[in-house]
Amino acid sequence: MMKLLALALLLCVLASPSNAQCFSKDVTPGQTDCVDLVDNTRHEVGTKWRNSACQDCTCSECCAAYSTPTGFPDDCIAEFDSDACVYVVHKKDDPSELCPVTSAVGK
Repeated sequence: MMKLLALALLLCVLASPSNAQCFSKDVTPGQTDCVDLVDNTRHEVGTKWRNSACQDCTCSECCAAYSTPTGFPDDCIAEFDSDACVYVVHKKDDPSELCPVTSAVGK
């Protein structure tokens, strides 16, 4: 019973370093191109691109191209700029005043 508990604990620890903002795609041997699932665009195996969902992709993986701010003052708000693929954190009552970000997840 102790061995099962130790194994379960080990599996929990090993799973935590994964990046939830990435996902893998299968590439079969001999495949020469793939389709971006967001934009339905074709790309050659070995190339990199950024799609309209702000994901940096290859034929085998896509990952978010941005970090999501999680630590900033309560009087601030995070707004996503989809053209630049970044969050801008600014005062709720004054969008021209940027706020400090102390922590973020992703990228």
